[in-house]
Order: sequence, then structure tokens, then C-alpha cells
Amino acid sequence: MTTTEAPGLTEAAAAAVDAARGHLLGLQSAEGWWKAELETNVTMDAEDLLLRQFLGIRTGDETAEAARWIRSQQRDDGTWANFHGGPPDPSTTIEAYVALRLAGDPPEAEHMRKAAAYARDAGGIEGSRVFTRIWLALFGQWSWDDLPVMPPELMFLPSRFPLNVYDWACWARQTIVPLTVLGSLRPVRSLPFDLPELRAGRLPDRETTGWGRAFDTLDRFLHVYEKRPVRPLRTAALRRAAEWIVARQEADGCWGGIQPPWVYSLMALSLLGYDLDHPVMKRGLAGLDRFTINDEKGRRLEACQSPVWDTVLAMNALSDAGAPAGDPALLRAARWVVDEEVRGPGDWSVRRPDLPPGGWAFEFDNDLYPDTDDTAEAILALRRSGLPEARGPIDRAVRWMAGMVSKDGGFAAFDADNTRELCTKLPFCDFGAVIDPPSADVTAHVVEALAKEGQAEAPVTKRAVVWLLKAQEADGSWFGRWGANHVYGTGSVVPALIAAGVRPEKPPIRRAVAWLEHHQNPDGGWGEDLRSYDDPSWIGRGTSTPSQTAWALLALLAAGERSPAVEAGVRWLVENQRPDGTWDEDHFTGTGFPGDFYINYHLYRLVFPISALGRYLGRAA
Repeated sequence: MTTTEAPGLTEAAAAAVDAARGHLLGLQSAEGWWKAELETNVTMDAEDLLLRQFLGIRTGDETAEAARWIRSQQRDDGTWANFHGGPPDPSTTIEAYVALRLAGDPPEAEHMRKAAAYARDAGGIEGSRVFTRIWLALFGQWSWDDLPVMPPELMFLPSRFPLNVYDWACWARQTIVPLTVLGSLRPVRSLPFDLPELRAGRLPDRETTGWGRAFDTLDRFLHVYEKRPVRPLRTAALRRAAEWIVARQEADGCWGGIQPPWVYSLMALSLLGYDLDHPVMKRGLAGLDRFTINDEKGRRLEACQSPVWDTVLAMNALSDAGAPAGDPALLRAARWVVDEEVRGPGDWSVRRPDLPPGGWAFEFDNDLYPDTDDTAEAILALRRSGLPEARGPIDRAVRWMAGMVSKDGGFAAFDADNTRELCTKLPFCDFGAVIDPPSADVTAHVVEALAKEGQAEAPVTKRAVVWLLKAQEADGSWFGRWGANHVYGTGSVVPALIAAGVRPEKPPIRRAVAWLEHHQNPDGGWGEDLRSYDDPSWIGRGTSTPSQTAWALLALLAAGERSPAVEAGVRWLVENQRPDGTWDEDHFTGTGFPGDFYINYHLYRLVFPISALGRYLGRAA
């Protein structure tokens, strides 16, 4: 490594971080939190219109504004993608097309003809994902008989039994339960049109082996059962499902703070007799307004909101940029974070019944599903804030977070030991992650938080460090579960290992440094395309972005590097900063479900460069 520094780079980096810090402070709410847009794809907006059509509450103004946004995201070839610059996605294109038909766009319009032609060539409705076909079945455009069966009777499976609802990841179980109601009652609402132009006229070939073949057999049996279920059992199962759903509605009306269980729960409860004036339904529908953005671009729905995550990342960024303990902005944010502490049990208690609660969730309201990732970052932020009353919440969070370790020593986001892969083999599961196993990025954040809290030598931390060392890829990187992708994983793990006492000269750190240097772009930045989750040739490759460049720098700086690679990365951030102190970042660098669902966190482009530049300058408080 070298210690040379380009003339003037320090001054330029200082000016850049000061401008960025000023911009970030200007975004803080009066209550102390930060929250930027969480951008996903247009299925959120298409499904919002379909939900409103199903419930009979869709308005012309809502439809027109949502359609304006959906049209703005269509590409020249008529398709829609799941992330900026990504490949066309057939199911997303079909759902967007249906939404535009609801808005009155005629099928003979050029943009609609292009979309329909692509959809047909890509397999049509017949080849779309299960969730898309469920939406179409709700409106008579697909047969319920041709969908995989998920019976509500699974509500009665004990937590030790395979395929019980707690075998699913928290986001999946909250979605599956209301879908069992829809699949059991098989409603059909009307649309003012049919969709023959989206039919390919053939079912796709589907090869099944092993468990897949066994579950196909089970699915055929369940289809027979659906025609003649045991009525008392079915009635009791639907009642149990309704109780389970209602019990998990949050204070703001949401379910889990995310779109899929929210919309399916509203439809399921509507079918079970909850009218629109029922308090549960009123809260649910009103809560959607809080997740809706209306601006000059049109009307769009956030799949989730990230105020806790945004706030603790912003706090850490300000501390990295030199804000001292007791800084007014940090104290205001810390008081808000302390008030957001989760103090009650949730679904995580099923696997850890004796663990006292603590920690934080991702959203404003999601008290049943705190996660270890937010909790780790909150611990790191609060301990630097200087807020005296934060000590109790930190201690409770450390205890809860450490208690969520899985049997193998790693940490997952929401549950411990949520690793049974059997449910991933079901015909129903053709989209997104449905279990929550330990991941390198989450485990790294937990390790870093524990180490900073003086627990580097604790057995739980040492086991997690061993887990991380075993998880290192052959090329020296780490896989990123919740961020794109190996740049995020490596950027998370290296600082954590250093904090836990792994010396910078050790082989795992040197291999990680070499991987990052090898994958630096000629312009000095780093980027990794989201296609890397499906195509290994994209690993470490992609257009340079502010957040990914910062992640790489955070790892290199933690490893003690003051090399030409670091200087080039810092220079890229300096030269690509906007006059207002932030950065542009059209590319998505957040991950919801690897291979399927991606996120553009609009605050990432600001907080991570601040942290990287602050640490480069040695300002970290």
C-alpha cells in the first residue's frame, strides 16, 4: 500500500463533505428523522390500481396520475424493467399494460402494441409469474384452477412441522396467509376489457425433479381437495387466517410496512366480510395514502418506507463527517430513534420465546418485525450521539440482537434459523426470496455493532467472525444480500472484521482489497449491475455510482489503504458531486429479493459518500 496523496485532493474532499453534510442537514425533519424516497418498479402502481378496482374505490384522478407515472417509466421498446437500465421483465410489463388499459389507453396505441408484442413473445400471461397470474385471476383473466394451491388449513400446522407459516420469511408469511384466503374463496371481479392480446397461446415448458416433482403431485392433490374441502375445517382455517391477519396490522394501518401483505390482506378481509367502513379496513386504506407520492412526475406508491434505516445511516454519516457527540442534529435524531425502540414480542419470538425484546424496525410502524440490520446500525449511531438516555435502549438492543444468532453463528435480518428450504420448492414460489437465512452483510453489521460495544471477544461475536471468514467467496469478495451486490457485501464485511480485531495484513483482508482494486472502474468509481445476481459475469461490474464507490472506499479505508485506488475513488466522488452537495444516482443499488426485486434508496447517494469522505479525511467522531 502507499501513503501518497494527490495535491489538493484533501481540500477538495473537505469541501465536498462539507457541502454534502449541509445538504443532508437540510433534509432532516423537525421531529429528527430522515426519510427519502424508496423507489422500486411500476408493479406497485399497477397493483394499487387493481386493488382499488377490486374494492370498488378506484377514482379517475388516481388512475390518470398513476398512469402518467407508469407511462413515464416505459422504455422505447415498449417494455418495463425492474430496475434502471435492467432487462425487460415480462410480468412487470404485463401488469403495467393492464393498469394502462384501466386508464383507458387503447390496445392499438403504439406504446401498447409494443408492450403487448413483447409480452406475447416472452411467453404471455401463460409464462408470467404466479403473483401476476393471481392478480389476473382476481379479474377473470386467468383461471384459479391453473394456479398452485395454498390452502388456509396450513394455519393449523404447528411451528415444528414443515411448511408451517413460520418456516416462511416474515415478508413471505405475511403475504402467504391472506393469499390462502383469496385462493380458497376464488373471487372474480369485472374488468371493462379482456386481454387476448397478452396471450401466447401455450403453456411454458417446466422441468421438475426431486422435490419439485413431489410438490407437483401434492399440488394436484390439493386441487382435488379444493373442490371438496372439509367444510368445518375450512371455515375454522379461514377464521384463524383472519384473526392472524388482523392481529398483525400495525398502528398506521399497514401490514409489515410493505406493499404485498398490505394489499392482499385488504382484499382477503374484504372477502371475509370486513366492509370498507370497518376500522381495520379504514386504517389500511388510509395508511396507503402515507406511502403515496404525488408530484410533477405523477402518482406512485412506495413499496416500503425506510425512516429508521435512513435516520441511523444519516446519523452515522454525520458522525463520520466530524459531528461530535451532543451535536444538536444528532441529539434530535437520537431522541426520535429512542422513541422508535421495539419493546414488545413479535413473530421472531416463535423461534426465540425466551429472548427479551429490543431493537428497531425499518419503518415508522412495524413493531412486530424488528430486524437485526437496523438494530446494528442504530446501536452504532446512538452510541456516538451523546444522548444519555440512549444507554438503556442500546443495552436492550445488544441483548436482543445477539440473541437472534442462528445455529450456524450467522445472522439473518428478521428471524433466527429461518433456513428450511422445503417451502422454496413449492410451485407457488417462483418469485422472490421466501426464507431468511443468515447473510454476510447483516452478519457484518451485527459484528461491527457488537465490537464497538466492547464485545469483540464475546463468543457470539467470535462465532460470527468465523461465519464471515467461511462465507468469503473464492475471489475474495462477499455476497451482498440486501445491497448490490459483492461491492456491498465486501464493503460491509471488511470494516466489521477490522472492528472485531482481524488485522489488515491478514489474507482475508488482503484478498478483499485485491478484489476491490481489480474491480475499480477506469473512471475511478465502483459499480455493480444488479444482473450480477443472475449472471456471474456481472459480478463487480457496472456503471460507477456514488453509493457503491463509497462502499468500496469504506472497505479500503478500514483496511488501512491510502493507495492510488483510494485517491481515484475519492476524486470520482468529488468530481461527480452536484452543486447542491448531493449526487445523482439513477441506478438501483438496494436489494429486496436477489434476482427479482430491487430498490433505489434515494438517501444512499448522500449518506454513504459522506461517510467515505469523512473517514478518508480522518474526521470520524
